[in-house]
Amino acid sequence: MKKLLLGSVLALSSVFTVTACTSVNANTDTTPSTTKMQKQHKAGMKKGDMKKGGMRGPLSQLDLTEAQQTQIKAIMQKQHGDNKADRTENKAERAQMHQQIQALTNARTLNNAAVSRLADQQAAKEKQRFIERVQTQHAIAQVLTAEQRAELAQMKEDKKGDREPRGERPQPGM
Repeated sequence: MKKLLLGSVLALSSVFTVTACTSVNANTDTTPSTTKMQKQHKAGMKKGDMKKGGMRGPLSQLDLTEAQQTQIKAIMQKQHGDNKADRTENKAERAQMHQQIQALTNARTLNNAAVSRLADQQAAKEKQRFIERVQTQHAIAQVLTAEQRAELAQMKEDKKGDREPRGERPQPGM
């Protein structure tokens, strides 16, 4: 009985601590922080570069010819179309996987074989998404000139330098 009472007290205190920290952060974080990417996005919107069907992201900053833009749009539409066709099927699969995870979580004992099977299914899906993403990036890179590929690589390096290292991020509530 003491263990149950002690566990309940600890759980409640941790909930109160999280709630208090969240409300303190909500009250102290009133100044909006605008990142470099957000500023570029807003600048692009003001210039009118972001017309429907226009290039977005780093590709919008490259000096692409009309032919290149058409080829890249076709690649992106093909990829988006493939994803759109699978969306309904994926939604049903996610719901089924969620039910399986809930059943495993709520079971009295953990079925490690079933957990391993679900992990393998998830890893296979992630692998396929990775392969498709790299194939799309490769197809787009083949449309670009050597100078454009170098400029794109430089943009990616600049973006990477703007990020804070994981260990040096300020912790919430500090």
